[in-house]
Amino acid sequence: MVTTIIWTEKGQRELIEILKYWNHRNKSKSFSARLNKLIEEQLNLISEFPKIGRTTDIPNVKVKVVHKYLLYYEIIEDVLYVLTLRHGSADPKSLKIR
Repeated sequence: MVTTIIWTEKGQRELIEILKYWNHRNKSKSFSARLNKLIEEQLNLISEFPKIGRTTDIPNVKVKVVHKYLLYYEIIEDVLYVLTLRHGSADPKSLKIR
């Protein structure tokens, strides 16, 4: 069971960029707020069921689909680290976790 969720700087930066993008594109914060809530709900689900994500080629790193985004995370002891958040259509070869 996960007791703490920590966003890495990279993960935080990407989340903010995604939310800003949708605010600008839609000229509204409505979708961004719903997306942010969905991400929070999925993180809570991961906290309860840490193995719910799909395994990746990167040791100890899992990925969970959230809407059209891929949330990469790692669990060390009882801490869930959100490593990166990126659009599912992004080139997989450009993935940089840290």
